[in-house]
Amino acid sequence: MAKKEELSAQDAVIEAKRYLNNAKEILREKGAKDEGYYRDSKYVKMAGHTAYSGVLFALDHYFGKKAKGRKDVDWYRINLSKEDRKMLDSFTTACEQLHLVMAYDGVGQDEIVKIGFREAERIIAWVETRTEAA
Repeated sequence: MAKKEELSAQDAVIEAKRYLNNAKEILREKGAKDEGYYRDSKYVKMAGHTAYSGVLFALDHYFGKKAKGRKDVDWYRINLSKEDRKMLDSFTTACEQLHLVMAYDGVGQDEIVKIGFREAERIIAWVETRTEAA
């Protein structure tokens, strides 16, 4: 795959969706779901990180480069707060559920996973809509 700067808006959205689909596949195939919980925290962590990376990939393409240094969560929040407060809420939820609860803590409660994936889908769809209009 080409560098993200070289991707078209459509290709960037397709790639972000691919990340999310990969995260779902990781849990489906290796998460060992039992009674509403994914029991293998290694794969919960992997899926959380993969889904969150997809969100960041979409937002990176939409917002572009940061002037100096590395992007951090506050950079995304500031940019989203200027564009759409509802998406800021979705990003905050995705960050908490996918990045912190799943990727760091390995919590695989099914409802948490669903919330994280739902918010990731919402953000990627928002980027897709915004880039189609451009």
